[in-house]
Amino acid sequence: MQEELNADAGDLSFGSINTLLSALHAGKISASELLEHTITRIEALDGQINAIIVRDFDRARSAARAADAALGRGERLPLLGIPVTLKEPFNVASLPTTWGFPHFRDFKPAEDALIVSRLKAAGAIIIGKTNIPIGLRDFQSYNEIYGTTNNPWDLGRSPGGSSGGCGAALAAGFGPLSIGSDIGGSIRVPAHFCGVFGHKPSLGLVPLRGYSLPPAPPVPGQGDLAVVGPMARTASDLALSLDVIAGPDETRDGVGYRLALPPARHDQLEDFRILVVDTHPLMPTSNAVRSAIGRLAERLERTGARVARSSAALPDLAESARLYMRLLNGARSPRLTAAALAEAQAAAATLSPDDRSLQAERARGWGMSHRDWLAADAARLQLQQKWYQFFREFDAVIYPAAAVPAFPQDQSEPFDARQLDIDGKLYNYADACFIWADPASTCGLPATAIPIERAPSGLPIGVQIIGPYLEDRTTIALAGLIEREFGGFVAPPGLAASNLRDDRGRQR
Repeated sequence: MQEELNADAGDLSFGSINTLLSALHAGKISASELLEHTITRIEALDGQINAIIVRDFDRARSAARAADAALGRGERLPLLGIPVTLKEPFNVASLPTTWGFPHFRDFKPAEDALIVSRLKAAGAIIIGKTNIPIGLRDFQSYNEIYGTTNNPWDLGRSPGGSSGGCGAALAAGFGPLSIGSDIGGSIRVPAHFCGVFGHKPSLGLVPLRGYSLPPAPPVPGQGDLAVVGPMARTASDLALSLDVIAGPDETRDGVGYRLALPPARHDQLEDFRILVVDTHPLMPTSNAVRSAIGRLAERLERTGARVARSSAALPDLAESARLYMRLLNGARSPRLTAAALAEAQAAAATLSPDDRSLQAERARGWGMSHRDWLAADAARLQLQQKWYQFFREFDAVIYPAAAVPAFPQDQSEPFDARQLDIDGKLYNYADACFIWADPASTCGLPATAIPIERAPSGLPIGVQIIGPYLEDRTTIALAGLIEREFGGFVAPPGLAASNLRDDRGRQR
C-alpha cells in the first residue's frame, strides 16, 4: 500500500474527486492514508503559501477512520473519504469564525453551517479553513489575525480574494475541493489567478445558513448578491459538489437530494452558441488576457461551435456596471458603524448628479435609502429580463474573470487610493477589479470559472462562462467540454512531492 501511495503521489495531490473515490472504492488507498498524505503536503508547503489558516486535523483523522469503516461496509456516498477545505467565514462548530476581524478572534460557533452539515453527511472530511481578506473586501487575502496568503504560482503575487485561500489550497494540492463565496468575483478571481475551476451558482441556489458575520445567529436567508459555491480542479468536481450543497434551506441534510435544475443545453461543443466578450466599455483588459480569450474563441470556432464577438442583444455593460456598484455597496452597508454610515451619506450628498463614475456609484450605494434601493432593484429586474431575452439567442457568454493575471501583493492604505497596472497604465483598483463581477452578480446568473492557458509570464489565465439563471448545469457542462478538448488545470511548477519539507524543515 505504501509503495502505491508513493507511486501515485501526483494523483493523490492533484487527482479529481472521482479519481480519488475510485482509489478508495478499489481499496488502493484508505481514507486515513489519503488524509495523511494531504496533511503531510500542507505541513510541507503551507508555511510559505499560508492558505490553510485554521487546521482541524485531529477531528479530520477521526472522521477518516469513520469513513474507512463505512467504506469497509460497502457504503458509497458522494464525498465519502474526500478531504475538503472551507473559506473562513463558514461556521464549523468549535472552530473560530472571524471574517478576518480581530475583535471576532475568539468567536466560535456552536453549530455547523448548513452547507458544512451537507458536506459531512455526504462523507466529506473537513480538514480546515482557508484565508481571506478582512471583511472579504479585497482581491488579495490577508488580515491581522492570519497574515498573508501567497499565490502558489508566484509567492509575491495575490491568489485573489476573497476566496484566495481556497484557490491557493487547490493549486497547491491541499485537497480536491474547497467551498468559497462570491459577491464581487470572490470565487471567479481566485480561480483565474490560481489556475483552478470555480462556480458562482445562481442566486439562491445554495443556502447561506451559518454564513454570516459574527455573532449573528444562523438563520435561513438569501443574499442580495452574495452566493456560496464550490471550487475544484475539474469541471466534473464542480458538478458533483454542487449536487451535494445545493437545494432549499429546508432540506437540511441534503444527501440524496437531486436538485431539479434544467439539464445542460448541449453535450457537444459544436452545438453551443457562444458570445465571446474580451473587454469592457469602461475598463480595458490586458493584452495577455485579451489574447488568451481570442485564441480560445478561435479554437472553439474550429470545433464547430457558433462563436460571435458582438451582439446587439447584449445588455448595456456600462449601465449594468454602474448599477452593480450601487447594489454592491448597498449590500455591504449593514457592516458600517453608525458613524461610518453618516460619513458615507454625507459624502454621497456632495456628488454631482452628472457624476456617473464607478467610484461615485459605489459612494451612493453605501448610504442608499430603501426608496433608492427599490429603484435600483427595479432597474435590476429590467436588466434580468434583457438577459432572459439574450439567452434565447445564445447559450453562454465567455467573459474575462479579471483584467490581468495575478498581480503583485499590494497592502497599501487607503484602499480607495490603490491603483492597478494594466499594460503600463494605472486604473482605480476597485474599478479595475470589481467591474468583472458584473453582470453575473448583478442579475444572479451562474458563472463558471475555468483556466484556459498561461500568460507569457507563466501565470494562469482563466475566463468565466456566464449562463441563464438556474442553468448552472449548462455553464459547468461547457467548462467541462472546453477542459476535455483543450486541457484544464496544470499544477504550478516546483510543487513536486519528492521535494516537500514539513513546517520544521524535515524532508518528507
